[in-house]
Amino acid sequence: MTEHGANAKLTQALAGFVARFDPDRVPDPLRAMTLTVARDGIGALLAAANPRFSTGRLIAGFAEDQGGRPESSVVGHGFKTGAVHAALANGTMGYACDFEPHHPEAILHPVAIMVPTALAVAERTAASGRRFLSAVALGCEVEYRVSMAIGPVQMYDLGFHPSAVAGCFGATATAAYLLGLDAEACVRAFGLAGCQASGMMAWESDPTENARPFQMGMAARNGVTAALLAKTGFGGPSAIFDHGHTVFRAFSRGPKPELLVKDLGERWDGVMELAIKPHASVSFLHPALDALLALVREHDLKPADVESVTLRFPRSGVHCVDGNPLKSHCAQYILPIAIAKREVAVPDLFADARLTDPEIAELARRTTVVADDELNKLFPDFYASIIQIRTRDGKVLERRQDVARGYPESPMMPAELETKFRRLVSSVASPARMAALEKAIAGLDAAKDVTALAALLSAKPDA
Repeated sequence: MTEHGANAKLTQALAGFVARFDPDRVPDPLRAMTLTVARDGIGALLAAANPRFSTGRLIAGFAEDQGGRPESSVVGHGFKTGAVHAALANGTMGYACDFEPHHPEAILHPVAIMVPTALAVAERTAASGRRFLSAVALGCEVEYRVSMAIGPVQMYDLGFHPSAVAGCFGATATAAYLLGLDAEACVRAFGLAGCQASGMMAWESDPTENARPFQMGMAARNGVTAALLAKTGFGGPSAIFDHGHTVFRAFSRGPKPELLVKDLGERWDGVMELAIKPHASVSFLHPALDALLALVREHDLKPADVESVTLRFPRSGVHCVDGNPLKSHCAQYILPIAIAKREVAVPDLFADARLTDPEIAELARRTTVVADDELNKLFPDFYASIIQIRTRDGKVLERRQDVARGYPESPMMPAELETKFRRLVSSVASPARMAALEKAIAGLDAAKDVTALAALLSAKPDA
């Protein structure tokens, strides 16, 4: 071990945790929550294979063009490729619909990365269903810890995407565990992840919504690459979290490195605090959507009834939702959609209703976002929002929402989760295939491998 490596306490602690992780010691609540969020993420992942949506079609085509050993399935496109390219394609699709579980406090989309990463490597290694689920949990936890240690707001302020930067380390943990890396190899894998960790918020200026989910595909690809290289004996930095050119120096001006390993193995907040989305849009807008939809339903509002809409939002997050070119992240698009349709669904992200619906276009022009310093005190733990609707007859309706439906404090009911899953899956899968997929997911913990799950996910759309 090098002199630097001998003093790499944080790096060694995290690497040892991954290398010695025992799926049989996973607490039952963690196992159940992992299955719940994995199922929800699988629904969003499969829906992204709809050929109407360019992101999945283009990234799958790219993966197929690269060739490679057919060892890992590309979801919804009927072929296999190398694990690295499969992770890239499926990770990109995992976040394409913006409808997968997220972590509010750490500002992350870990399930969109870990399910594709685990699927790619579990197929390659013939891992059991229990190891697959354990790998998802492990990766989500590592990603969360890296984000909190660097500081999600710090990353945002510097123009980096927390999900992409921290997600690379989570994907590395997932892949390293499934590949059976020892602690020394995990140290090198995390070092190689640090060499690849990246992701700029520049995707906000891409109205095609292709670059946004590419960030998750990139994290999955880089994590698998790091773990596979480490398995061959490839060298890597030995103290990526401790000294020298650390990730903390690169991506933060106020890190809290101690959070990386605090209560490691005892607390699983990276999984247990995940929120499940009831709306297909950026999670920042979910409290506002809950408040808005409540007012719309209570007062039976139609677009023609609304004079204006004002959203007050934490100052640190305003840049992400105010006039964003991406439909999924634009308050001036998402809020009018919710008023007109009383929901925000996946197709709304891929076809601009402002071009075809004059009422939505007009309401978009009358929707504004205001930075609120008082609400900012709660960010990013809460995306606290105040919605104000001014009606054409002079009424002013206002509601504040701090916690969105789907958060652990306000969970969606099992029936709601079932409806969401079936709606997503039925957009590309026949009833028979959907029933088989539900059965395969329910039996994952006892499955000897992920072959059945992968086959059902890999098949081309049949609905």
